Amino acid sequence: MMRIISGTHGGRKIFSVPKDKTFVKPISGRIRQSLFDIIRPYVPGSTFLDLYAGVGTVGLEALSRGASKVVFVEKEGLCVKTIEKNIAALGFGDKAKVLKADVLGGLKWLEHFAEYKGFDLVFMGPPYRTEENLPLSYSFETLKLLADANIANPGAVIVCQHHKKEDVPVPQGLEHTRQEKYGDTLVDFYRPLKK
Repeated sequence: MMRIISGTHGGRKIFSVPKDKTFVKPISGRIRQSLFDIIRPYVPGSTFLDLYAGVGTVGLEALSRGASKVVFVEKEGLCVKTIEKNIAALGFGDKAKVLKADVLGGLKWLEHFAEYKGFDLVFMGPPYRTEENLPLSYSFETLKLLADANIANPGAVIVCQHHKKEDVPVPQGLEHTRQEKYGDTLVDFYRPLKK
């Protein structure tokens, strides 16, 4: 069972989807703890974007730790319903917006939703594999779409979790600042280049 690790809602349960739904692979507790140890100074008061949100684990953690607003983007209907259920159960309705959309369709449209002021933190955990267990490579394309959309604020922290075998060049408009390794998973950190 997944729980929020820390903050105002530390220890509270997070609803998930059945384990046979292979399109959802929630971030592990260890990686989530490490990620929030790294981004802790940036979370309070931030506007947070959770792409490929799954059941909302990362965005919910951000809300518990003081983010002022989290926008969740997810295309699977079952996941969207689960995020909404989690938001309601945790009482985050006034600080969360769930949008059902395919991230790879582009991100510029996000500036038209949720009292948009740009995003201070962006987390993306694209799926690694198809339901047929074939490898996917969405990370570079998603980072590129994010850079092209220009929706991350100056000084924003952008985080991409991906499989270690996925080649992720740094797209134009972003600077790679850090990498952490957890078994087969890499977590890369970026910031927007000044215009």
